Amino acid sequence: MSLSTTSQQIIVEQAAAHLTPQASYIFVSVFAVLCFASIIGQWLKRKNGADNATIANLNARIYAWWLMTLVLLGAFWFGKIGTVVLFFLISFAALREFMTLVYRRRSDYYSMVVCFYLLLPVQYYFVYDGWYGMFSIFIPVYGFLILPIIASLSG
Repeated sequence: MSLSTTSQQIIVEQAAAHLTPQASYIFVSVFAVLCFASIIGQWLKRKNGADNATIANLNARIYAWWLMTLVLLGAFWFGKIGTVVLFFLISFAALREFMTLVYRRRSDYYSMVVCFYLLLPVQYYFVYDGWYGMFSIFIPVYGFLILPIIASLSG
């Protein structure tokens, strides 16, 4: 057995060790359902034509589910760090989307900078570190004290 084959086996075993058997069964089941859905979507596309908007929408949604499942699998493979980073990015994107919908003044800029680039990363550091007490009170107590102070200082 060559060294490269042995090292490849070790890498595969380490990656598989991050997934519990239950998570593996769930991912295999979801991938089986997605394979079946993809086959049906492609069959409908060939049968009814590629210009059918409903079938194109169906295939786009199936593709999105493939992408979401692969991203989640990647996060699971990287373990705790991958999962925390994934949820941090999702929270960042959701907060950014929310901020596009609410009314803001120019003076709110520094508050938003602190919220996006200080409070959110520190919050997810506490999640990663497992410091539940600080995680549960950081944003409601310290965040809601810091943000109004910064808003009042910036006018």
